[in-house]
Amino acid sequence: MSAQRQSHAVRWTVGVGAAIMTAIGLVLLFLLTLATNNRALYERNYAWLFGVNVLVALLLLAVLAWMAVRLALRLRRGRFGSRLLVKLAAIFAVVGLMPGLLIYVVSYQFVTRSIESWFDVKVEGALSAGVNLARVSLDSLADDMAAKTRSASTQVAQVPDAAAGLVLEHIRDQLGASDVVLWNAAGQAVASAGQSRFSLNPERPGAGLLRTVREQRAVTQIEGLDDIADPAATQNARVKVLALVSNPSVGLLTEPRYLQATLPLPAALVANAIAVQEANREYQERALARGGLRRMYVGTLTLSLFLAVFGAVLLAVLLGNQLVRPLLVLADGVRQVAAGDLSRKAALQGKDELGGLTRDFASMTQQLADARQAVEKSMGEVDAARANLQTILDNLTAGVIVLDAQGVIRSSNPGATRILRAPMAAYEGRPLAEVPGLAAFAAAVQGHFDAFLGDSERHGLDHWQQPFELHATESGVGQQHATSLVARGAELPGATRLLVFDDISEIVSAQRAQAWGEVARRLAHEIKNPLTPIQLSAERLEMKLEGKLPGPEQAVLAKSVKTIVEQVDAMKRLVNEFRDYARLPAAELHPLDLNALVADVLHLYGEENATVPVQAELDPRCPRIAGDAQQLRQVVHNLLQNAQDSTEQARAGGSGSMPPVRISTRWSESSRRVRLTVADSGGGFPAHILQRAFEPYVTTKPRGTGLGLAVVKKIADEHGARIELSNRSEDGAVQGAQVSLSFAPKSAVAS
Repeated sequence: MSAQRQSHAVRWTVGVGAAIMTAIGLVLLFLLTLATNNRALYERNYAWLFGVNVLVALLLLAVLAWMAVRLALRLRRGRFGSRLLVKLAAIFAVVGLMPGLLIYVVSYQFVTRSIESWFDVKVEGALSAGVNLARVSLDSLADDMAAKTRSASTQVAQVPDAAAGLVLEHIRDQLGASDVVLWNAAGQAVASAGQSRFSLNPERPGAGLLRTVREQRAVTQIEGLDDIADPAATQNARVKVLALVSNPSVGLLTEPRYLQATLPLPAALVANAIAVQEANREYQERALARGGLRRMYVGTLTLSLFLAVFGAVLLAVLLGNQLVRPLLVLADGVRQVAAGDLSRKAALQGKDELGGLTRDFASMTQQLADARQAVEKSMGEVDAARANLQTILDNLTAGVIVLDAQGVIRSSNPGATRILRAPMAAYEGRPLAEVPGLAAFAAAVQGHFDAFLGDSERHGLDHWQQPFELHATESGVGQQHATSLVARGAELPGATRLLVFDDISEIVSAQRAQAWGEVARRLAHEIKNPLTPIQLSAERLEMKLEGKLPGPEQAVLAKSVKTIVEQVDAMKRLVNEFRDYARLPAAELHPLDLNALVADVLHLYGEENATVPVQAELDPRCPRIAGDAQQLRQVVHNLLQNAQDSTEQARAGGSGSMPPVRISTRWSESSRRVRLTVADSGGGFPAHILQRAFEPYVTTKPRGTGLGLAVVKKIADEHGARIELSNRSEDGAVQGAQVSLSFAPKSAVAS
């Protein structure tokens, strides 16, 4: 900032100094020109005027050299705009120099030749002839007036002095004189007419003049031509004629008298005579100083050219700098804007168009900066909205996939990956049909989109909706999962398509469970009533016919009655299980030690009571959970019985001991949940049963009702527990099945 101020101060000082020196040079040049027109003034002051002008010219030359050095250094350093500044300075310098040189050459030739033409022989002869002509004209006029005056003097010859005044007035009018005076021999005025009447002491003629008049009869004098520098000389020029008055009487005592007449000369004649005389005088003076005059004019002209040229070059540099400054400001601003810098730009406060252009450019740059800031703010808001939208999509339980018209995946959310059980993000940019297990689903979705978009009558709908059921196979485990979906499709701008789908497997399962509960309730009501009469009727029939039939018929009867009673008991158990499933009471949750509950149940599954042993692995870190002890006891019983039945069924007919059923509890620090797991070594679940194992009347046992796992699922839902069912596999072979339930600790449930 200090360097900029110092540079500005230097430029300001140089500019002011150059302006002052230029003004001094112009004043001195004016004085030199003024002195040139005045020979005496020129001779007195020419030396110091010329010296001061040369000094000012040298100072201007020094300033010009300094500025040229600065331009050269600036150009060598490669500063921005140096070439433009040098170019403008050169253009202005040439524009100022060339006309000056042309005028100087022409003026020099004109001055030298015109001075020689001034002193031509013909001019000198003409001036001499003019002077002689003026002198002769004046002398002729004076002689004529003298003759007229002598002639008029005869009129006062016989007139006495007392009566001469009236005659003099007549003579004055006759001669056209301005003044007429009658003098006596003593030189005293006897009478007068005209201006002399009002004068107390009129100018009297001298004795010598009177003597000359007596000798020559008349004398003339031309007055008023001595002071030729006086502009009023032409008004005061006059001819005085003094004539002797003739006296016809003869007497020795008679004194002579003199008649004096003053006549004004014509102004034009006097002016011409004076002009010719002055021109001749100046011509003679300048003819004597012809060489000095030539040097004087040439020197003045050269000095004028010198001052004009250097002044023009100096002004060219200064004005070029002023002109190029706004251009440099604009060029630098354009360079910064091209580089992406939209900071505040410099603007000049001048009133010309270039200054206004810099201000407009600065305003435009500010508007661009504001626009960029607004765009960045909008982009930030768009990014924030996109991030919010992405966060919403990532946390949606529904799956979202954006497809193009050819079925290529453009984007997807984690919900789609979870529901479809496929890494959808890895398949972005590829068709949906290439995702393993989704070829049929992709074809169906594409067909629904084509049908919907091709239908001109959509009945006011902007989307289509359709249920799907997917069967995805996990190749590593050999398990098959069925997923029920409800999908909705809509068209997006840009010929893209939006596919949204929800996993309704749990809803379908819950609906089935609810339906089965209703079926179980009605079935228990409709079946249970006739079972007891059937059993009683069979027993009464056996009692009434006992001993009354032959042996073979009696045996058939006993066997039939036994079969009826056993089947009725089986149906009663089935009805009771349906009733229990349909009328399962709401869980009453209390703090419960799951390990103690499992240990209590395991007393019923000792080696003496079961063909398949049960092995327990209980984690002592497990906290208490919120549960209903009676219902959870039923869950443990159902799971252990199913595991034992599956193991026994898979090992039927085999040799060796039965592998144990394992029941375990474990506390997970990461998920903050208590996990109960029951695993068997049976044949596992078939693929078509695995997904629907928790539905009523779905079982793999020959004599099973299919309500055990359904009851477990219902109790787990009452406790807010997560239940998982899967096959255990080793080296790709199924080694059994396991059921896991995870419970939240009591503190989490209470909160």
